[in-house]
Amino acid sequence: MEHGEDAGVYQLREDLAVIQTVDFFTPIVDDPYTFGQIAAANALSDVYAMGGRPLTALNIVCFPVSRLDKTILREILRGGLDKMREAGVLLVGGHSVEDDEPKYGLSVLGVVHPDRVLLNRGARPGDRLILTKPLGTGIAGTAIKAEMASPELAGEAVRSMAALNAAAAAEIEKTAGVHACTDITGFGLLGHACEMIEGAKEGILIRSSEVPYFTGIRDLAETGILPAGLHRNRAFRQGMVAVETTCPEWLADILYDPQSSGGLFVSVAAGEADDLLHRIRAAGVTAASIVGEVTAENPGRIRVV
Repeated sequence: MEHGEDAGVYQLREDLAVIQTVDFFTPIVDDPYTFGQIAAANALSDVYAMGGRPLTALNIVCFPVSRLDKTILREILRGGLDKMREAGVLLVGGHSVEDDEPKYGLSVLGVVHPDRVLLNRGARPGDRLILTKPLGTGIAGTAIKAEMASPELAGEAVRSMAALNAAAAAEIEKTAGVHACTDITGFGLLGHACEMIEGAKEGILIRSSEVPYFTGIRDLAETGILPAGLHRNRAFRQGMVAVETTCPEWLADILYDPQSSGGLFVSVAAGEADDLLHRIRAAGVTAASIVGEVTAENPGRIRVV
């Protein structure tokens, strides 16, 4: 809990630990089935980020049964169930309450070998940093609500949010040189990167030109179509971040953009980084990129070039 880990881990015996996490949120897309898929993928991601394999899940549901048709609820649950089945996760129950606004997510239980738990701390100087999904879901979501997003952008962002991090996690699990891992969600890339090195002896260098983002996001960022969470992320973390003039303002905005069901952010030994990236891309995660490195300079700070 000291470093805001993605999930809790409890060791049962020398070769087995359990991972527990919970996550739920309000609808971020209009289609209830897609919302269910995204919410489930987002909750499962925390287990993958800890190096584990999710096994079972409990539904968490808030729904205005007197105001919205129950077929909407059925579609939300169907979307979540289909995503759990894709992940090989067994739904074992859940809990629902009546609420004015729909909310959905999961409490997930997974397993991991105690020696293979991945924390968001532990990055070493010289490590390369791999990001497995493009950025921009917060900006895209704001544009979708304002009816300013193109169908191509909306489709690209939704597909990314609904995609499991399972394929990338499977390759990360095979790699001995992985020293730290987290997933990129509400604090944005820079916020979660700050968690990796806050109070540490290491720093981080982010090469902004290597960071993947959705097609069309630049135009929206330059227009000022930005979510409120982006501004909060910047206000909270800008004291730890130095953005050089080589990184344009619109791209810095994207680096602070709060993500829903974002990708994994991995610190891996330099000698294994290219091979891991190749295997992640070969597994179908084609947007994955090496976006920076861990440095011995500027401890506890991030430099964006």
